[in-house]
Amino acid sequence: MKVLFLPEVRDYLKEVSLAMYEKDYFGFLESAEKYIDELIYDIVTTLPFRQKKPAPEYFSKYGENLLYSIFPKNKQTQWYVFFNIFDDNGKTIYLVSYISNNHVIAQFL
Repeated sequence: MKVLFLPEVRDYLKEVSLAMYEKDYFGFLESAEKYIDELIYDIVTTLPFRQKKPAPEYFSKYGENLLYSIFPKNKQTQWYVFFNIFDDNGKTIYLVSYISNNHVIAQFL
């Protein structure tokens, strides 16, 4: 099994870490970057084992037949990871094509 992220997802997560620092969610940029690094690590190591649900139609703009899983980070924030599963010569690939949190997309779930 392998978990991969589209480049735009990686770019988005870098932007999120900077925005969290600039909006004073974290006192240090390194702390915001660590938060995102821990989220990525959690996704890479646990996505294949998490409950998967079909993504609502709204998210089809990020890919066809998407699934999603939920990654709670604290009492206020849950991250939603949207992905497809592919078979590459017997190796299962999870391709993450979109990620966001409940503060941004709750109304669409």
